[in-house]
Amino acid sequence: MAPSGDNVVVSNIKLEKMLSMKGGKGEASYVNNSEAQAKHARSMLHLLRETLDGVPLSSPESTFVVADLGCSCGSNTIYMVEVIIKHMTDRYQAAGYEAPPEFSAFFSDLPSNDFNTLFQLLPPYGGASMEECLASDTRRSYFAAGVPGSFYRRLFPANSVDVFYSAFSLHWLSQVPDEVVDKRSTAYNKGRIFIHGANESTAIAYKKQYQSDLAGFLGSRSKEMKRGGSMFLVCLGRTCSDPTDQGGAGLLFGTHFQDAWDDLVQEGLISSEKRDNFNIPVYAASLEEFKEVVEADGSFMIKKLEVFGGGSPLVVNHPDDSAEIGRALANSCRSVSGVLVDAHIGDKLSDQLFSRVATRATTHAKDLQEKLHFFHIVASLSLA
Repeated sequence: MAPSGDNVVVSNIKLEKMLSMKGGKGEASYVNNSEAQAKHARSMLHLLRETLDGVPLSSPESTFVVADLGCSCGSNTIYMVEVIIKHMTDRYQAAGYEAPPEFSAFFSDLPSNDFNTLFQLLPPYGGASMEECLASDTRRSYFAAGVPGSFYRRLFPANSVDVFYSAFSLHWLSQVPDEVVDKRSTAYNKGRIFIHGANESTAIAYKKQYQSDLAGFLGSRSKEMKRGGSMFLVCLGRTCSDPTDQGGAGLLFGTHFQDAWDDLVQEGLISSEKRDNFNIPVYAASLEEFKEVVEADGSFMIKKLEVFGGGSPLVVNHPDDSAEIGRALANSCRSVSGVLVDAHIGDKLSDQLFSRVATRATTHAKDLQEKLHFFHIVASLSLA
C-alpha cells in the first residue's frame, strides 16, 4: 500500500514494489472509478468468446485453469473470470460431456495490489459438487487464488494455464526508463511527467522499454500456457504513428494533470526537479509496434489483432455538470496514479495536486467530453 502521513516522500523504490491501482473503497479508489473499464470490457465480450471457442476441450478429469493478469482489486476481474468459465462450461455441455471439469482461477497482480478488497468481493465457493456450484447465482463455480508478482516474469508452472486474460494492464511499464529521469541524457523528460508531447529521445526510451517488457511477458506466458491454450489481451493503444501523441492517455496524463504539477512548481510547493523526476510509466502502443514484438518473439500466432474504440474514461450521471466531470477526471486519474503520486510528494501535496486537476478539468469539461476517448489494442494469441 502507499505510505500514509504528512508529506511522506519515498525515493529510489522499485516500481514493482509499490505500483497498484488505488486500493480501499474511498471516493478515488479503483473500486469506485473502474466503471468505464467495465463498460469497455463488456463491449469486447464477443471477441473474448471467439477466442474461447478456439480453446480445445480437455478431459473433464483435468482442471481447467484461467489466469487474469493485472487483476487489480475491483469486481471487473471477477465478472470477466465468470464469463470465461460460464462460456467454457456451456461448451462442455454442448459437446455432450456429463459434467465440465473443475475450474481454477488465478488472480494475479503486483504484491502491492489491494488483494484484501478483491477477496472480500469474491462470492463463496458453491457447494459439494460442480453441479451445485453452477446452479447457484450467489456462489462461485471455481477455486480461487491470488498470485502476487510481475507479469513480465514467470508466475506459473510450465504448461499449466488454459486461458490467460489481461485487460487494461499491459500499457503499464515495468519501470520508467532510466534515461528519462537522467539529467545527462538527451531523453531527460524535463518539464513533463509523461511521454505525451515529449522529445524524440524520450519517446524512443519509452518505446524500447515497452518492447522489452512485452517480450518478457510473451516469453513467460509461452512457457506457462498449455498446448492449445489461448491468450486474450486488451491494452491502451493509439492510432497515430507518432509515439509522443498518446491519444486518450495523453489527454488523461499530459494536459490537466501535467498543468497541475506545473501549478505546484509555480506556487513554490515543489521544485521543478521534483516534478521532472516523476514520470507516468505508461505507453500506449500502435498496432504495428505490438505486432512487431509478437512476431519477433515468435512464440505466439496472432489469431486476431485490432484497434478497438473504447470510449471515454469519464462516467458521470449528469453530463451537463462541469464540476462532476472535473471530479470524475481527477478521481479517474488518481485511482490509477495516486499511489505513485502519494509516494513521490506525500499525501498533503497529493490532495492539492488532484484538487487542481479537478478545477482545471471543470473549466474544460465540454472539451474533455468531446475529445477524451481511448483506443485499445485487442489481441487473441495462441502458441505457435
